[in-house]
Amino acid sequence: MKKSIIFYSILFSLLFSFQSVMAQATPPATHGAPIGGGLFILLGLGAAYGGKKWYDHRKTNLEE
Repeated sequence: MKKSIIFYSILFSLLFSFQSVMAQATPPATHGAPIGGGLFILLGLGAAYGGKKWYDHRKTNLEE
């Protein structure tokens, strides 16, 4: 008798806890991450790297 009371009390507590979890609202949908700031940083770094390569290439051609 004692085992059945413990079993049913655990069963009902789990059933009620799952019902409260299922009642939560779904999270809002996201439509993508903002890339504005990161894109400008990458473009700036790419321009600086290209400028350095162009400067080094021009410098070696002038020395020859």
